[in-house]
Amino acid sequence: MNYFPSQFRRIARISVFAMLAVSLSETRVVAAPGPASDVHVPRLDPRLPAERLESAQTSAILGAVRAGGRIVSVGERGAVLLSDDDGKTFRQAAFVPTRATLTSVYFANDRVGWAAGHWGVVLHTEDSGEHWTVQRSDVSVDRPLFSVYFRSQTEGWAVGLWSLMLHTTDAGRTWTEVKLPVPAGATKADGSLYAMTGRAQGSLYIAAERGLVVESKDGGVSWSYSDTGFKGSLWSAIVLKDNVVLVGGLRGGIFRSSDGGETWTAVQTQFKDSITGIAQNPDASVTAVALDGVQLVSRDNGVSFSGSQRADRATITAVAPLGEGGPLLFSTGGPLKAE
Repeated sequence: MNYFPSQFRRIARISVFAMLAVSLSETRVVAAPGPASDVHVPRLDPRLPAERLESAQTSAILGAVRAGGRIVSVGERGAVLLSDDDGKTFRQAAFVPTRATLTSVYFANDRVGWAAGHWGVVLHTEDSGEHWTVQRSDVSVDRPLFSVYFRSQTEGWAVGLWSLMLHTTDAGRTWTEVKLPVPAGATKADGSLYAMTGRAQGSLYIAAERGLVVESKDGGVSWSYSDTGFKGSLWSAIVLKDNVVLVGGLRGGIFRSSDGGETWTAVQTQFKDSITGIAQNPDASVTAVALDGVQLVSRDNGVSFSGSQRADRATITAVAPLGEGGPLLFSTGGPLKAE
């Protein structure tokens, strides 16, 4: 089954979103623990721990963050790569209890974090990403989670396919599904939710399909839809230090709101490659990355961006700020070396 529009698939190289769609359909019948002897589970069984392989260094990385002095990145087959020298070298985490593809990672502080991904899996760490435990998974149906966000060490959300939204108030020990309202002109809430962001004591925002941003002004008690005027999917989102909200997605679309999502302005750039990640650097500049090796930089809080394209046209999938300057880029072939 393909959950992503056909225009993302390339003949020469597969974009990250098509790669995820392919992985969703790769299943086989295997023996499973419990009463049932035969069940359909993914070819890479998510109930098995991630393998420790040298090839993990070139795994597709789909999410990355800074946790104190460490960079934590996550990706296909349960890969978790750690760097303690600002991206000069990476190593695998000591233990990851799943082979499910991980799509997102978030840290509440230097040591406590969560990762989410396919098969509805949510992982938790309390030692800066070295060891992880499973807090949630559902191998009965692959309804992947695309983003995880915590506003404190106890309250957080994980969002994903077909408007799936999960909420926890006990640091992820239990999760409750949140039913979103139906968007205007639709018959049900079924749009995918791709990237969640917010402020600890402020509003919450989720970049979604159809150019919509799902938002909450009351800390997640109620949710509504803000229309950017864009018709494509939005894959990335960030709240800048001055509370400006940026979202980005298909065809290089970047949209900016300085009034908490009430109105949106399209940001013009010279590239039309789809935006896959946005990060704010220590010097307050903003970096947006895109497919086909595009890197955009803004030094005016997202009002405008200038950009360049890597010679290798690598499929950039994630970005993380470095301690000094930056940023650090990731791709379907692992961490990228600067050009």
